[in-house]
Formats: sequence, structure tokens, C-alpha cells
Amino acid sequence: MNSYFNENSYEELLDEIKYVYQSDNRPWIIGYSGGKDSTTVVELVYEMLKTLDHEKRNKNVYIVSSDTLIENPLIKIYLSKMNAMLGEAASRDGLPIKSCMVTPEYNNTYWTNIIGKGLPTPRMNGTFRWCTDRLKIKPSADKIKSIMSEENKEVVVLLGVRKAESIARKRRIEGREIINRMLNRHETIQNAYVYNPIVELTTDDVWKILLEHNDGKTPWGSDNSELVALYSDADSGECPFAGMINSGQTQSCGQSRFGCWCCTVVKDDKSLNGFIKSGHRELIPLAEFRSWLMSIRDLDRYREKKHRDGTVYADKHGNKGYGPFTWEARQLILTKLLETQRVINYELITLDELRAIDEIWDREQDLSRRVLVDLYYGITGEKLPWDSYKEPLIDSEIVNTIEDMCEEYSVPSELVRNLILSVHQNKNYSNPKIMRKEIEKLLNQQWLHFDILREIDNADNKPDT
Repeated sequence: MNSYFNENSYEELLDEIKYVYQSDNRPWIIGYSGGKDSTTVVELVYEMLKTLDHEKRNKNVYIVSSDTLIENPLIKIYLSKMNAMLGEAASRDGLPIKSCMVTPEYNNTYWTNIIGKGLPTPRMNGTFRWCTDRLKIKPSADKIKSIMSEENKEVVVLLGVRKAESIARKRRIEGREIINRMLNRHETIQNAYVYNPIVELTTDDVWKILLEHNDGKTPWGSDNSELVALYSDADSGECPFAGMINSGQTQSCGQSRFGCWCCTVVKDDKSLNGFIKSGHRELIPLAEFRSWLMSIRDLDRYREKKHRDGTVYADKHGNKGYGPFTWEARQLILTKLLETQRVINYELITLDELRAIDEIWDREQDLSRRVLVDLYYGITGEKLPWDSYKEPLIDSEIVNTIEDMCEEYSVPSELVRNLILSVHQNKNYSNPKIMRKEIEKLLNQQWLHFDILREIDNADNKPDT
């Protein structure tokens, strides 16, 4: 490794971290992803705390890991293990470290949004990238705010970001720096500050700390060779420590990023494919499902021609533009997801997410109240815990009759279904205005009057003769 980082450099960095820790009483929060950079930050802070006398460990250090619920299984298993080991070791060593995992709220997870609400998968070009904020940023921010409330203090957030990672990131970091200060204000959370202890380190410096200090052992009892193995596998088994040369320059190990296994923002998931190429063939069904999910995103038969609120827009050809996945597409996605889960014998969707999806379908789609629970039973052979409580709102014979009448009189069956569901949800209100308002809202949705609205728009845009 090409690194000028040495034992003196390590001690100087440790002294800086100690100085910042002792400079005030604001609790620290470390964002820990399990990757090389955040692992380095946690190691440094852990070692620093061990050098302090007990009475000088005067504030808590929270180690917060984010589980999007769609993490690569290998990374999720590793991160969960590290999180547990950290908590046990800190208790053993008498350190004020509290480790935890945060997840999105179950009504706002990846699968709840896609399968429950029909939200289209995030785009590769970034124009519809709703996932990062909902799955990672919001849960972590909520945890930070919770700690601030519990401690009743400002907090300092430690991040494993480095200028050497990329030119774009270097510019973002430098743009936030306050001259002659080690702390920056958090971009979005009031009364929170950011400290980047390894911001000046190179990738080689990071690996030198992880692999050469203390013979590659972490202070909480794990071995960083396991982390190297993860990076190596994500790079298809070709770890640059073996001397990978590119145009005369040695590339540092650990350039891969561990993303969500079903990420549709990138065309090729290099880390998932790398794991498979390096021997983790159990992940092949995940790659196949991901490819299929990307393939159906913009197929006409799988997309509504309106938004969830009933509004519509015209595409460049003047036709109705795409909205959410259709209910049939959502059922198909859930079916294939559960089949993949059964094949790999690893939980890909939680029971809490299934319950949240079932509630959404009951409110918005399912007059039978049985579609999800029956689908689950048909694939797994097991009944969901709430299966026996699911009773049809209207029996199937009446539903079929309604659909036949809608076809006969050219009335959208979806409108009739929505009216029935709305009446059911509002029937217990004593004020009849509430139900009347909801019915009027349904009857006046744009998708029902698209052709008329287009004619009016065309007439308004006609040139005067």
C-alpha cells in the first residue's frame, strides 16, 4: 500500500479526536455502515475512549447503523454481527457507547411504497430517486433528533467521509467547511454539528489503520480480514492488495460500494454481481429478480395512466402519462418476491411490511380483503398471523355482478370500487358532509374527464383565425 501514514500519524489523529471529544459535553453520534471508512472512525473513537480515565468519559457515543431492509444479505449479516459485538464489548470495557440499528417506518419502506402504493422504482438517471431519503436519510435523521431530545443537548455527528473518495465529494466537503474549525453545521438538522475525523486520509491510510494497527483486530473483537474479504468478493474476488496495476498506478482495495440488492438506480450492480462471480451463487435469484423488476418499470400494461390522487398528465404524444404500478403489477411483484424469498431461504420482506401493504390494499383496492393473505398462503403454504381476521367487505358473487354491470353500462369499475371503499371508510362519521365531500372528490378526479379537459385545452390553444 502506498501510504505515508505511520504510528506517529495514528497517535496525532487519536489526540485530535480526544481533543474534540473533551472540548464540550455534546454527545457524539457515529454513522456506521460497516464499510472501511465508518469502521475506521468507530475504531479510532473506541481506542480513544479506552485511553481516557473513567471520569473523563463524560458523554455518550451513539453508533447508529442504517438497515434499509433491502441490504445485500451478506452485508446485513456482517453489519448485524458487528453491531452486536460493539454493544457487548463496550459494556465489557465500561465505555459510554450505545449501538443500534435504525430502519424505515414500515409504512414507508421500499416494498411498502412499491407493492403497497405502486410507486415506480427509482430511475437510473436520478430524476425519480425517492429511495435514499425515505430509507436511509429520514430514519437516521429521526434517530439523531430522538437522541437530541433524550439528551436535551446539541449533538456532534461523526461521519467517515474523505476528500480522497472523489472530486465531487471533495468539493462538497470543502464547501461545508468552516475555516479554522473542526466542526461544521449539519446541513439539515438544527443544533447538530458534523465532525469528519478521517477527512484528510487516503484510501491506503484507511486500510493501513484497519490492517496494520493491532494486527488487523478491532477493539471490539472482530478481525478486519473479514471486511477485506467482503470487499474482495464484491470486486469479483480480485482484491487490489494482490497488486492490481492500472496504467502504472496501484489502485487501493475497497473501491466497491455495498448498495441495496434490488437497486434500480444503477444499470449494473457491480457489488452484487461481484459476490456472485466470487462464489456466492445463492445470490443469483436476487440478481434475476432485480433484472426482472427493472424490465417491467416502463411497460404499458404494468402502469396506471393516472397518479394516486387521480390527476393525469399528457405525454409528448398527447396520451395519458404513466402513474403508479397497477394493482395487478403489484400482486405480480409480491408474488415473485415471495417466490425468491422461498428459494434463497432469507427474509426479503418482513411481516410488518406485509401487514402495512395489506392495510393499503384494503383501503384502496381490495373489496375481498383476501388478496394478500391468500397470495401469501398460496406461495408459502403458511398463513399470516392475521389471516383468520380477514373477512370480505363484499362477497365475490356481488363483486362479479358489479363488474358485469360496469361493463354493460360503460362505467369504470375502478370508480365504483373506489366509491364503495370510500363509503365504507366514512360510514361511521356522524357528519354526512365528510362522506359527501369524499364522493365528490372521487367523481371529479381528472382521469375521469381527461378527454374533455384535453378538448378544452386544445380549443384554448388554437390560433385565432
